[in-house]
Amino acid sequence: MTENRKKVRIYTDGACSGNPGPGGWAAILEFGPHRKEISGYMAGTTNNRMELFAAISGLGALKEPCDVTLYSDSNYLVQAFNDHWIDSWKKKGWKTTAGTPVENQDLWFILSAQTKKHNVSFVKVKGHSDHPENNRCDELARAAIDEYRKLYTENEGSGQTEHSGSNEQKTGGEQK
Repeated sequence: MTENRKKVRIYTDGACSGNPGPGGWAAILEFGPHRKEISGYMAGTTNNRMELFAAISGLGALKEPCDVTLYSDSNYLVQAFNDHWIDSWKKKGWKTTAGTPVENQDLWFILSAQTKKHNVSFVKVKGHSDHPENNRCDELARAAIDEYRKLYTENEGSGQTEHSGSNEQKTGGEQK
């Protein structure tokens, strides 16, 4: 942790209906008494991409470099950093140990850059259990998929395939 940086907790989750299929992502940011929920959707995506996009969106919502503890139920996300997979992929030109291209390189590249701006610790939580913030993120991500389906059926053929951020809620008052 870096002295004088704000200490922020971010909880994330991604969901997909079909894999690939319409997906949703969500993040909850907490700083002191402040809490912000963000979510969105994408068409034709995968669960892993939504897990990564949730983390990218949560970190991207921060306005300054922070010390972040990021909680996720995604082994894919957490192990990539904690077990240094991402460092290995970079050294091998974004190839796996089997020599095949790393999937979702576009998102890993963004996420890797964000971890240079912020001091991020990744923590694995058990999904779909008794973790209230993870459960809330799952609820928000699934609601985003429902929103996508509703808009898609109402506006069939409109080309609307992505949405980010309008499902935003803030709580907490000014510190006194």
